[in-house]
Amino acid sequence: MFSLPIEKIIASFGHLKIAVIGDIMLDKYIFGHVSRISPEYPVPVVDVTHEDQRLGGAANVARNTLSLGAETYLIGVTGIDGNRESLAELFATYGLSADYLVSDASRPTTCKTRILSQNHHITRVDFESREPVSEAVELGIAGKLRALAPSLDAVIIEDYNKGLLTSTLVRNIIAIAEDNDLPVLVDPKLQGFFSYRGCSVFKPNLSEMASSLGMVVHNNDSEVEAACLQLQEKIEAESLVVTRSEKGITIFNGTFTHIPAASLEVADVSGAGDTVIGVLALGTAAGLDIVTSASIANIAAGTVCQEVGAVPVKAERLIRACQSQLI
Repeated sequence: MFSLPIEKIIASFGHLKIAVIGDIMLDKYIFGHVSRISPEYPVPVVDVTHEDQRLGGAANVARNTLSLGAETYLIGVTGIDGNRESLAELFATYGLSADYLVSDASRPTTCKTRILSQNHHITRVDFESREPVSEAVELGIAGKLRALAPSLDAVIIEDYNKGLLTSTLVRNIIAIAEDNDLPVLVDPKLQGFFSYRGCSVFKPNLSEMASSLGMVVHNNDSEVEAACLQLQEKIEAESLVVTRSEKGITIFNGTFTHIPAASLEVADVSGAGDTVIGVLALGTAAGLDIVTSASIANIAAGTVCQEVGAVPVKAERLIRACQSQLI
């Protein structure tokens, strides 16, 4: 499957420098159990047992590239509030610098608080703004990338439609990358879907691709291929990589390659897309062809789906999983 031993491929990731630009989130979890209904309103009362905080959104992509050894720079916007301080503490825990965060007092730090009982979600509370960021924030983000660009090997754009990735900023990011001969890999969302024309690798999931094109696309090879051809006319990427859940991944780079889903037990698909874009960027930056990069990314996504919650891929586990797929 691979031209080099997988151990050497993964080891090569440790020499890379990756910038991740996108919507950074703080994920909070409140765990407890429900044993009664509130006498005030007919809603469950959760008796809290413990709480947890994790990096989410673009920050989870950064955790994946970090976990595989790459020096990673996370660029994004936060508010000036307690949740920003919590993010900074988590950054320090995982070895990420907070120097590339742009603070904006007019918006909150994006935070999603999930309340769970016996591993079942009761509700979620969101603190966020989806309004486009100001020109000053756009310039601040572009300036941080411009300063880093000469030392980078690849740029990841991770869009969750929280207002950061305006069409103006996206154009600036791609222009800075082109000036420095850097590949740009994009994980899009529906709003601004076609803003990424000319990127190196464009990675929608099947639902996002179908919705953006305004068509029904059943999860079979022929319909996915037809949709890819339409999408490529609009996006003009060097490669399309479409994730298809249980059907695996389809690649279009002039020809089609279909990679079946990794045959691993699935516990939770949270964060799998973050793992895919992270590994694709590492493979591209390391000089791997897109099919090899996507094959490793597919197996990496399978490994994180074996665990509950969004977790980064681990190098040793990925090596073992790749080796087992070759048997």
